[in-house]
Amino acid sequence: MNSKISRLLLLVLLISGSTACSSIEVFKENSEIPIRHSYNSFVLVNKEVNMSGFSAQFLDAKVQDLLLQALEAEGLVYDRINPDLVIRYTSNEDPRQREINSFNNPYPFWGSRVWDPWMYNPYSFYDNRPRTDNYELVQVIVDFIDAKEDKFLMTLTGVTEVNSPQSKEKKVLKTTNKVIERFLQESREEVVEKR
Repeated sequence: MNSKISRLLLLVLLISGSTACSSIEVFKENSEIPIRHSYNSFVLVNKEVNMSGFSAQFLDAKVQDLLLQALEAEGLVYDRINPDLVIRYTSNEDPRQREINSFNNPYPFWGSRVWDPWMYNPYSFYDNRPRTDNYELVQVIVDFIDAKEDKFLMTLTGVTEVNSPQSKEKKVLKTTNKVIERFLQESREEVVEKR
């Protein structure tokens, strides 16, 4: 009996812990050609033409640095003259609202009571008014382009929700990291399949 309760408690803790964090989804689109070979050099269009991908200049610089460091750590060399891979990034920062309704009716509509006067009493300790939650849906969009063929290898879009300005930088960098990981994983898989 104790082991069943401890397993149930562990399951509840795992589920609540996994749903507490905002997830990051990465979507692949806009593939004109497959990855045919490994890439040795790259260029960031945003850096070369001084194009900002984010509304905040500080955040844009952080994303640019992260892209440079992550790709150089994989062995790619930054080459602004004759690169194998062209990378361009942008973002979509969309403020949104959602209504959260915490009304929990203990009596189902098919039950004995449909209307409970204490649930709607303004002096009651129940707070059942819907509240509005403000958040920002942030998309980090990165284009990976084959420089020789001048065609898209892929566009990867990382999507996450930001609940406060303080957490925005951390979430955007984490999303950018996921996008880079996805590109590197797909490029490794394609190169291995070609061999």
